[in-house]
Amino acid sequence: MTVLVTGATGFIGPRIVNRLRQAGFGVRIASRRASLPVAGPLPVAGDAVPLPAPDAADQAFRDLMRDVSHVVHCAALNNDRAAGEAGYRAANTTLTERLAKAAAQHASGRFVYLSSIRAVAGPRFSGTVDEATPPAPQCAYGRSKRDGEIAMLAAYAAAGRDEATALRLPPVYGDGMKGNLAALMRLADSPLPLPDAALTGVRSLISTEAVADAVLHLVTRPGPLRPAYFAGDATPVAIRAVIAAFRRGFGRGPRLFPLPAPPLGLAATLLGKGASWQALTATQICDSSLLVSEGWRPQTDTLDRLAELARRSAQAR
Repeated sequence: MTVLVTGATGFIGPRIVNRLRQAGFGVRIASRRASLPVAGPLPVAGDAVPLPAPDAADQAFRDLMRDVSHVVHCAALNNDRAAGEAGYRAANTTLTERLAKAAAQHASGRFVYLSSIRAVAGPRFSGTVDEATPPAPQCAYGRSKRDGEIAMLAAYAAAGRDEATALRLPPVYGDGMKGNLAALMRLADSPLPLPDAALTGVRSLISTEAVADAVLHLVTRPGPLRPAYFAGDATPVAIRAVIAAFRRGFGRGPRLFPLPAPPLGLAATLLGKGASWQALTATQICDSSLLVSEGWRPQTDTLDRLAELARRSAQAR
């Protein structure tokens, strides 16, 4: 069987491709970076092919599905403040809908869409989310991912099928990561002491390897799929523990000093950074009990993996 993986040259995609190949699947890679002509018939399954633009002709999406059993849709736009609502919607909603419609009609197996906690909760939300949490996205990225989930499920429902699911992820760590976790690792690489009170938020995280295992599980598990699943490492971690783990990997001490939270929060508010303060101190936990109950096993060594990530980063310099 062949699995079409979009975004396979991005951050998470290569891990998924390798995991599927290790499990014996053929893989067709669809990427914006594929240096192949868009016109004409696609190469044989397993080769890299261009990922059609959101406004491409229907035939381009049908061609992608030739000899494909399953689809894993990783391609997405995030961490791009210049994109705006329309840019996020084109990349994360329209493209997902076009792929799902073609897959529902022409691919015989499952459609796994890599989504995000942001499809359900904004950066300042504090609490635990699971599949029963009513989605309330608070940013253009989150709204586009939630609308992508809706469009994917609608495409499969229209075809009378239930083999599509959204895998909602917390922040993902691994080599080449970007965004807030990369910023925290850069901060940890400095000798500056940091206020403990600013780092009290607790977060679910997940490694690229664990994401790949979750995708393989959803592609291969027997029985029907639920519309959405949350995944995360077994134990959420405090941001101060993340900093300490990174610093351990860099060969530094934690260098955290006690400081009451109220003065820091007040200072952040006076400086116009109240929203950033709320986001930094929020607790956001993804409850992956449903996925675990169906046989997936989360990783348990998050802090050791973060330390190893920092150690490799230091060695690469």
